[in-house]
Amino acid sequence: MLWVKSLHIVFVVSWFAGLFYLPRILVNLAMVAPQSLAERDRLLLMARKLLRFSTMLALPAVLFGLWLWLGYGIGRGPGNGWLHAKLALVLLVIGYHGMCAQLLRRFEANRNRRSHVWFRWFNEIPVILLLLIVVLVVVKPF
Repeated sequence: MLWVKSLHIVFVVSWFAGLFYLPRILVNLAMVAPQSLAERDRLLLMARKLLRFSTMLALPAVLFGLWLWLGYGIGRGPGNGWLHAKLALVLLVIGYHGMCAQLLRRFEANRNRRSHVWFRWFNEIPVILLLLIVVLVVVKPF
């Protein structure tokens, strides 16, 4: 199980690296001047590739996490409320990932209506989610 846990951690860290940088590309896309087509196209290409790569990292992260959950039997019995909270946050991370994909599709279709300031705030969400998840896993407060 230590191999599974190690792989889970590596894939989670890698997935979050993508979730930290993809919204930053969206900030830059929101700042591109309308006449800068080459810059827009370059950023869209980068965002598409990063989204695809991050998705490929998310799948094993989630699968190894499920394997750990089922293999260790974590979450059954008293004192495991932390896991339920963590799983809820993981669902939020998955939703955030999906929202990044949706926002990218809006940029591709020239339908973005949000400012770069909004994207700067949006960019902070995965940091907060990761912090909460790590605290829940390490401290197990409830």
